[in-house]
Amino acid sequence: MRTTQLAKPNEIERKWYVIDATDVSLGRLSTAVATILRGKNKPQYTPNVDTGDNVIIINAAKIKLTGKKATDKIYYHHSGYLGGIKATPAGELLANNPVRLVELSVKGMLPKNTLGHQEFMKMHVYADAEHKHEAQKPEALDINKLI
Repeated sequence: MRTTQLAKPNEIERKWYVIDATDVSLGRLSTAVATILRGKNKPQYTPNVDTGDNVIIINAAKIKLTGKKATDKIYYHHSGYLGGIKATPAGELLANNPVRLVELSVKGMLPKNTLGHQEFMKMHVYADAEHKHEAQKPEALDINKLI
């Protein structure tokens, strides 16, 4: 009888990937990044263990919103006070804070528990082409070949 091999947290090798988000659809980018953060692209994927890699996303300000998402997709948050709901369209969020737009999109695709938070902390988003993770020697990943 064979047993299923489960990944152990101390045996996992983590890589660093850098992804250029220029002219890439937000949803396609988010699904690819969430898959890498969870580790679903690896053969030793285990649902209850963080087997994912670190991801650096550059040029988040040049991301593409398709269709009418710039005006029709609304992000909500609440201040906690009565009547304190705030609504921000995706196009306005892209213009003012593109890093937050990408973070919200990817975070929605990760589990809503401590494991999801741990996986989310391995993502680093930058609005322009500069990032401070050159010491980790990240390898460039073409998002169009993943999808």
